[in-house]
Amino acid sequence: MFRSINYRAIVPVTLAVTGFVIACCVLLYTFVKQDLVKSEIQHASDLADTVVKSTRYAMLHDDRETLGNIIHNIGEQNLVEHVRIFNKKGLIMFSRDSEEINRFIDKSAAGCTECHESKKPKSSLGTMAKARQFTNQAGNDVLAITAPFYNEPECSAAACHFHDAGQTLLGTLDIGLSQDPLKRTLAQLKNRMIVFSGMVLVLTVGVVCALLYRQVLLPIRKLLAFTESSMNDNLTDDFPEVSGEIAQLANAFRKINNIRLDLEQQKKNNETLTNDSNP
Repeated sequence: MFRSINYRAIVPVTLAVTGFVIACCVLLYTFVKQDLVKSEIQHASDLADTVVKSTRYAMLHDDRETLGNIIHNIGEQNLVEHVRIFNKKGLIMFSRDSEEINRFIDKSAAGCTECHESKKPKSSLGTMAKARQFTNQAGNDVLAITAPFYNEPECSAAACHFHDAGQTLLGTLDIGLSQDPLKRTLAQLKNRMIVFSGMVLVLTVGVVCALLYRQVLLPIRKLLAFTESSMNDNLTDDFPEVSGEIAQLANAFRKINNIRLDLEQQKKNNETLTNDSNP
């Protein structure tokens, strides 16, 4: 079986097509996943910026009660895992979890090392650098974004504030969103791509194998039967219904065989003449 031309022609083609389809689908899934993650990070970053702008008025008026209510209401929203505001020293001033208030943030934790990896903390980060992904104590996958509160002229000039104009950063908002919707979307995408890959694979391999059998393997079988036929010594009848190079090969074999038959006939004639001349 392994030496059969059908096996040697169809199996390598099937393996090549299968590998190509699988590789393409894996690459496509990887690119789509990266795009979805980037889109989710951008959405979380926009949400964090919205929260920062929403708390601006309360901060300018040092309205801690309103600011606390804003943080609490945001924290009660679906898919929000945590939300907190801490000052430049890392002391949590407001949080959905009241037990966190007046505690210091671990600067070696994920999301803090980007700014505190050097002696002088960074004052700004790109959108992707603000994001971090981790599993919280409840076992939920979280996408968290840190958004800074910058010292604007209105902040340093306000009567209730003591920040000087040279201070760049006043505090940081940290908000974490559940990644369950993203995980469900990716799982659904993976399942659909597996089904799609299977359909493409079956259709492609089927069509390629059918064409290969029809255009190559079947003509070769006809040629093989034609050349091995013992009922047609001169190969003038029952010429196989083939075309292209296969037909040229069959025609060349017929010519060679006819030449062989002519030579054999001449040899027989010479032997007959020799026998007749020698009674």
